[in-house]
Amino acid sequence: MSLIEQTLENFFLGYPDQPVVIAYSGGVDSQVLLHALARLTRAKRLDNPLTVCHINHGLSENAALWQQSAELECQKLGLELICRQVTLELASSQSLEALAREARYQALQQLAPKGALIITGHHSDDQGETLLLALKRGAGLKGLSAMACVSALAEHTLVRPLLAIRRQEIEAYARQHHLDWIEDESNSDTRFDRNFIRHQIMPLLSGRWPSIVATMARSSEHCREGQQLLTELAQEDLARAILSARSLSVSELKKLSRARFNNLLRYFLEQHKCLMPSAEQLNQVYVQLGAPADKTPAVKMAQVWLRRYRDGLYLTGDFKDIGSWQYRVELAPGGEVITIELPDHLGGLSFASSPDKVLAVHGLNPAKQESVQESKQERKTLYLRPPQASEPVTVKFSHQNPKCLPDYRQHSRPLKKVLQELALPPWVRLRIPFIYYGETLVAAAGYFVCKDYLAENPGENNRAYIKVNWREQ
Repeated sequence: MSLIEQTLENFFLGYPDQPVVIAYSGGVDSQVLLHALARLTRAKRLDNPLTVCHINHGLSENAALWQQSAELECQKLGLELICRQVTLELASSQSLEALAREARYQALQQLAPKGALIITGHHSDDQGETLLLALKRGAGLKGLSAMACVSALAEHTLVRPLLAIRRQEIEAYARQHHLDWIEDESNSDTRFDRNFIRHQIMPLLSGRWPSIVATMARSSEHCREGQQLLTELAQEDLARAILSARSLSVSELKKLSRARFNNLLRYFLEQHKCLMPSAEQLNQVYVQLGAPADKTPAVKMAQVWLRRYRDGLYLTGDFKDIGSWQYRVELAPGGEVITIELPDHLGGLSFASSPDKVLAVHGLNPAKQESVQESKQERKTLYLRPPQASEPVTVKFSHQNPKCLPDYRQHSRPLKKVLQELALPPWVRLRIPFIYYGETLVAAAGYFVCKDYLAENPGENNRAYIKVNWREQ
């Protein structure tokens, strides 16, 4: 038995019967992987169901021929093949290799059954190249860890069981079994960083130090262990600093050393699938922790912001100005639910009237208004008295700071003061859907109803009401 087949058999002992999706390009690495797995299956030394996936990036004029070759190869081996065409839209700041890799993994995840192993033919020479690319970028421990043998990929597991195998061993296997494979013409183009490293740098390093690939692999493993310790430390720090899913305590962050602050913030952003911040961006955020308590500084990071308010550091989107947006709501009789889509990813605001119909169709059980204590919390559902014929219903995000009397207060106050009482950050106050009857503010969706417009005991004795529900995205 070859070293490659033995390595694969030993690896899959830990994943009995788990579905395997082979990322198959037709190059020598994936060709050897496919052939070895097929041989193990035929010999009944591998019980995992195999599916082969070929991703057509359309980057080469030979892409269609490569797909045909994949189809013929899988027919010969008696394996199921799924092909997927992807379209790449390259921006000026993006790497073509990175964009193609991201599109490839997204397609593989879409095609693979839940819980499947997605397997690639990456080997130790690929690992060395990845480490040098990370060094070129100035990556930290996470980047210098290069590729893991096993890593999570959404609802799947990405596995690279051949990472300890040299490229020369893979090519020797291909020659021994008389395999044909595809040579992508772009692989010889040294304008691409990986190809430059593969064809010009690695031969020099290996000529001087023949064991360099193995020692680079050891260095990557040391970095991976170090990164694991940093992750565990970040998890401990996050447990102490977290205020909500998207906010951290400023007072707790200030207790951390600069290194632990940077580590925690990177981990926090990674959990929300954000791009990693630069050193300068981390420095800006750290400096803003010391801003006066009455200030609300913000630092932009790619498509997100970190905003300070009181003791909270909040992760938010890149909000649009929606102050001029408004919508005239035409309420429907008979309990029909009218839903309007709010701007800038704020979800939908639904209106339903006529309680008998609503209760019958939607199974609603409108309760009495919450207590004063409960009603000061965020409320997704509100109950209003129906508008008069002369009171058109409008939703907008702007206001003229009218005096209002929320249902949980005893005295009226200007709206701005009420929103401050609710301890809402300034950017949240600009994104509250306000409901008007005519020119009068009657409710702030998600928070309160003005007392004069409150539905009394909604649903009891067939009392009419308007039920408003805010479904945020």
